[in-house]
Amino acid sequence: MQGTIKKLKSSLTQPIQYHLPIGDELVDLNAYIGKQLTLTFNGSILCSSCGKKTKKSYSQGHCFVCMRKLASCDMCIMKPETCHFDQGTCREPQWGEENCMIPHYVYLANTSGLKVGITRHTQIPTRWIDQGATQALPIFKVQTRLQSGLVEVALAQFIADKTNWRNMLKGQNDVLDLKAAAAELIPQIADKLNELAELFGATAIEQLNEDVVDLQFPVTEYPTKISSFNFDKEPVVSGILNGIKGQYLIFDTGVINIRKFTSYDVTLG
Repeated sequence: MQGTIKKLKSSLTQPIQYHLPIGDELVDLNAYIGKQLTLTFNGSILCSSCGKKTKKSYSQGHCFVCMRKLASCDMCIMKPETCHFDQGTCREPQWGEENCMIPHYVYLANTSGLKVGITRHTQIPTRWIDQGATQALPIFKVQTRLQSGLVEVALAQFIADKTNWRNMLKGQNDVLDLKAAAAELIPQIADKLNELAELFGATAIEQLNEDVVDLQFPVTEYPTKISSFNFDKEPVVSGILNGIKGQYLIFDTGVINIRKFTSYDVTLG
């Protein structure tokens, strides 16, 4: 089976079900766990937007031209608190309307420990799965991406806003009391929440009372030492597939972040 690959698709089952998009096919990866699997990079990268061949992948599967012009590749996607839609400078205003000027959630998650994150309402629970979270709890619903970023920045003064991917891959996290964590954290940003309410309106930020979502990943054995594969340095990735967590395939020989190699032409065998 051969074709360009995309980020792993997942569904919230127990354990999580993963599929690898390769060309026009969707490969059931859970069925390969415990078996030999080989992925071979064939040397071509085709831009996920325009389809043109590119020597290097930018912003997870784009050519340089598309990376510079697409709103989905702008820096504000990585740093939502810098959203500049209201300034009239969005690269693609319609894309911004459809993806940024819509409800977002601020959440707590247990990935490599306690962290804060944000996601569009359409990306729950996908975002949590992609980050390798074993627990997640939405704590705020807001009207726009910018607002979610500002709340996240406020909370990031007290807890992490990034996942240590190496620690995330080393095993199942200890269970955290996310509701207790939220009850402790939210009062610490009360002044900022009041400030944002004055700026955006009293209904812009809604505090939630949701249940914790538990996530179980299909992993039979976690690595004790993390060795990472890179198609740009070694075109063949092969070994016994011990599991999948986040966007990583965990082999007995090392791990590979599939999302990082979006648009790479690969043969699966």
